[in-house]
Order: sequence, then structure tokens, then C-alpha cells
Amino acid sequence: MNAHEELVFYKKRIIELEKQVNQLRLSRRILMNLIEKIETEKRHLFSQLEKEKQQLRLNNQRYAKWLMQNNYRFMELQANLKKQSTSEERID
Repeated sequence: MNAHEELVFYKKRIIELEKQVNQLRLSRRILMNLIEKIETEKRHLFSQLEKEKQQLRLNNQRYAKWLMQNNYRFMELQANLKKQSTSEERID
């Protein structure tokens, strides 16, 4: 290979490598944009899940309170029935 052919070869090689570098830069930008989009979606989903968790906790607290109130009311009614049945037995 003479000097001229070598020069042409290396110029072509440089052009090919520059194209590859540009493609890699583009690919990197695309990947970074995708990562940013995924991170944004992840933060949004996490925020939604946190809100849902808070709502579920609140609903659970309300339900537990409702159950306690109804259980207390049930126990009162049961005690009243027991009193009535014992007082009816005394009358008989």
C-alpha cells in the first residue's frame, strides 16, 4: 500500500468512525430520554400508589371504627335480651 492509498484508507476509516460516534451519541440521547421517561412514570406511579395506600388506610380505620361501634351495639342488645329473658323466667 502506497502513501496515497493509505491516506485514502484512513480518511474513509475516520469518516466511518465519525458516523459511528454520531450514531452512538444519538443512541445515548434516545436511551437517556427513555430512562427519564421511565423515571417520570415510576415517580408518578409511586405517587398514585402512596395516595391509594393512604386512602385504603383511612377506609380501613373507618371500617374498624364502624365494626367496633356495631360490636358494642350488638353486645348492648345481647345484654338487654339476656336481662329480658332472665326477668321473664322470674315472672314465670
